[in-house]
Amino acid sequence: MPTDSSWVYAPAPEDSSHVEIKKHYQLFIDGKFRDAADGRTFDTQNPANEAHLSEVAFSGEADVDTAVKAARRAYNEVWCPMRPADRGKYLYRIARILQERSREFAVTESLDGGKPIKESRDIDIPLAAAHFFYYAGWADKLDYAFPGRSPSSLGVAGQIIPWNFPLLMAAWKIAPALACGNTVVLKPAETTPLTAMKLAEVFQEAGLPAGVVNILPGDGSTGAALVQHPDIDKIAFTGSTEVGKRIQQAIAGTAKKATLELGGKAANIILDDAPLHQAVEGIINGIFFNQGHVCCAGSRLLVQEGVYDSVVTLLKDRMETLRVGDPLDKNTDIGAINSKAQQDIIQGYLELGEKEGAEIHQPNCTLPSKGYWCLPTLFLNATQSHRIVQEEIFGPVLAVQTFRTPDEAIEMANNTPYGLSAGVWTDKGSRIFNFTKRLRAGVVWANTYNQFDPSSPFGGFKESGFGREGGLHGLEPYLRLD
Repeated sequence: MPTDSSWVYAPAPEDSSHVEIKKHYQLFIDGKFRDAADGRTFDTQNPANEAHLSEVAFSGEADVDTAVKAARRAYNEVWCPMRPADRGKYLYRIARILQERSREFAVTESLDGGKPIKESRDIDIPLAAAHFFYYAGWADKLDYAFPGRSPSSLGVAGQIIPWNFPLLMAAWKIAPALACGNTVVLKPAETTPLTAMKLAEVFQEAGLPAGVVNILPGDGSTGAALVQHPDIDKIAFTGSTEVGKRIQQAIAGTAKKATLELGGKAANIILDDAPLHQAVEGIINGIFFNQGHVCCAGSRLLVQEGVYDSVVTLLKDRMETLRVGDPLDKNTDIGAINSKAQQDIIQGYLELGEKEGAEIHQPNCTLPSKGYWCLPTLFLNATQSHRIVQEEIFGPVLAVQTFRTPDEAIEMANNTPYGLSAGVWTDKGSRIFNFTKRLRAGVVWANTYNQFDPSSPFGGFKESGFGREGGLHGLEPYLRLD
């Protein structure tokens, strides 16, 4: 927490007594929980204090095969033949149960992933429920979504999600797949499997037919077995660009469809006519409130020279007020880093940034003695050649650069292998339209950042992947359109 006594708040912990985290979680296959075929397990821990949370079954190749067969059987016998309106009813039911259990899911997400409870409570869980609600409405309207064409489901979708938004990423992928008539085998991230396993409980409670959704916790080997399984029709992956490339190689020459949402190095651009206080708050929201654990995090800040000093002063002042600490404390702004491995990666980039010659600034904070933490960090005087500008760090680290003209800002923003998102801050609508037309990014926010809605598509260009999730566009990857 900040050491300035004027910013020390009394603890306001979220009640977690109502949340049950089981000592052991099994795989969810064919509507039932079962142990892994070979009996393997792994542990998951709370990154804020390194405490053990649960033992989780580890899915091997035999489990992947069993799950895919269950999904195929459910597709052929139940889910595909079902009336679309009835499929929509199941999605509505899932959404309502998620809302009813929202506090439980929010606390579990923060315990397992380290993110502040106010992010889990106010963003992740409501958006997850909203995606199920949204796609429930499309289930019986696919002919209207694609007029003049004949949409039909693909079959079995293999889905692999990351650790930064465990429940939300599951909803992003499962909801449109089910609405289109497909069945699913989902692999959650090995460091954050708990909300996915609780989601399996929701499916049981909603009466979802056995085999329609199967959930297989494990590591990269589990994901590889899922990608390579011959009876998978579609792969949906969110994660690193490196793994995304390996998935492309693995499915090359097959009939499998794919959508990949990969890394990012988003530029937030502040022009000299921007509302600076609003812009700075948007910058803080875009990179620090989520610990930088977002592929679309605004990890590059481009500031027009005329307002650079003012922006840096405001940023430094605002950073001094950020509260780093217990994710379950409702006052916390920045929670724990998800894992020791990720903390080591971030620390390596902090050392690299200083070695490259950038000026480092961190607020005057004290961090908890246990757990995985990183202070919010500014790198000033960064250049395009610096690796901290070009490479995804996935932590609360912001590299700041200056530009003179809008054309220069656009060139700098596009000068990266990635193209997932960007932000522009200006008082003039004409400038906004100029930037949105020319920035090579899948999502461009104007005078705001990190705003999401189920009806709005999300996805990238270049090494940030291909395909879209969310909105009408999110249906197409799960359909054949004749």
